[in-house]
Amino acid sequence: MGMESALLLSNRMDPKLKELAELKAAGLVSCEFCLDIGSALATGAGITEQQLRDLPRYRESGAYTDLEKLVIGYAEAMTLTPAVGEDLAELRGRLAEHLSETQIVELAMTVAWENQRARLNQSLGVRPTGMSDGLACAVPERMS
Repeated sequence: MGMESALLLSNRMDPKLKELAELKAAGLVSCEFCLDIGSALATGAGITEQQLRDLPRYRESGAYTDLEKLVIGYAEAMTLTPAVGEDLAELRGRLAEHLSETQIVELAMTVAWENQRARLNQSLGVRPTGMSDGLACAVPERMS
């Protein structure tokens, strides 16, 4: 509860960017519960239906800004195993051109926390509860 509250109240990052990162991580872990609640929260953060649909193919999509693509790519690199290497370091450097060090830390914590949440939910068999019924919803993805 403390970590959730701290991330919610940190407010150094644009909530839309944080939500896109969380949705990407949840999709890669295939946590349908996280995608259900995240998709329901997405509209409030300013994420469009097109962005939700295009998340698995964000690189080719025209629905995202360059910064949004960097943030999604960073979340992807952090979620893939192993979460190290040139891709992650290069993405961090590119993010530093747009975000402060504090914002990058907040983004990294957001993605790490979503990975923890999504993997815990998956291991316990937590299923979607219909929070995004009637709305566009991000879909599970396969990790490379």
